[in-house]
Amino acid sequence: MHVRAPAVVCASRPNGETAVVARLLTADHGLVAGYVAGGRGRDLRPVLIPGNLVEAELRARSDNQLPFARLELVQSRGPWLGEPLQSAAIVWVTALTASALPERQPFPALYEALTALLDAVCLAPSARDWTLPLLSYEVLLMRELGYGGPIERPQSEGWADLLTVFDRLGRDLARFPLAHRRVDVMAARAMLRERLAKIDGA
Repeated sequence: MHVRAPAVVCASRPNGETAVVARLLTADHGLVAGYVAGGRGRDLRPVLIPGNLVEAELRARSDNQLPFARLELVQSRGPWLGEPLQSAAIVWVTALTASALPERQPFPALYEALTALLDAVCLAPSARDWTLPLLSYEVLLMRELGYGGPIERPQSEGWADLLTVFDRLGRDLARFPLAHRRVDVMAARAMLRERLAKIDGA
């Protein structure tokens, strides 16, 4: 196995004293796990922030082995870690992606949608501008996995109606793609929901 491609960092977990196993979403190879030597060190920790866009090179002797990964930072989401709404949205969508998708199955539409959504979360003037795209991404993910249909549009453009749709969709996510996950990924969505509720007019 030898893959070199742009990727979105979706998750990482410690492996041994200094390494991590990163889960990366690529357009053509889907979600791929890779062993990052020194991933817990000072130089690579900023590269492994969820939501970061990286250039990834993954090598393994066979498709059954965990590949070694070398990552080059292309675009960092680090500047938004201190922003409550943006950081909560980034943590949620990357955790959802890492937890719900099967490994090494290509989902090019999801890759394009996720990169566009992350840009919107970081660059849009307010959360009102990216909440509906976030819900659209969740629906696309469920549809790509064989669940659900078109997004249920809010009855009006009011913030309360949008949050009602947010809650209904959350129940579908918990019931279907995340039903058998051991880690409570939905806790990240609950935190995002709590912060969205504090927006004026909610």
